[in-house]
Amino acid sequence: MLRRLAPLRSLARTMSTTSSSAATPIGDVVGGPFTASIIQKINDNFHPSRFAIYNDSHKHAHHASMRGSTNTIESHFRLEIVSDNFQGKSQPIRHRLVYALLKEEMEAPNGVHALQLQTKTPAEWAKLQQQE
Repeated sequence: MLRRLAPLRSLARTMSTTSSSAATPIGDVVGGPFTASIIQKINDNFHPSRFAIYNDSHKHAHHASMRGSTNTIESHFRLEIVSDNFQGKSQPIRHRLVYALLKEEMEAPNGVHALQLQTKTPAEWAKLQQQE
């Protein structure tokens, strides 16, 4: 499945705020098959009002756990997801939902090694923005 997904090079680096469609991801949207798969799955399943993806693989390529790995380009991601789907769910449950969704990418040989997640409802995100 990952090979069929072409990199999403045409995505804008700005966020869409239309309510009828998912947010256009911001951050490191140009990447390989894991990036494309993550973007597609998050948008299709969570319909986020805000979605940011950052590829932090370069920060971890020298770590001992990455020695011998052929994937040092798409191994570590930081995701910020704002979705109504998180309403009424605790942070651990939200994270389990994301991990379950990206199970294929995590279990693939030389697949994604680590995810850093920030999962918020629109109300939680708005409150966080007011505090900054």
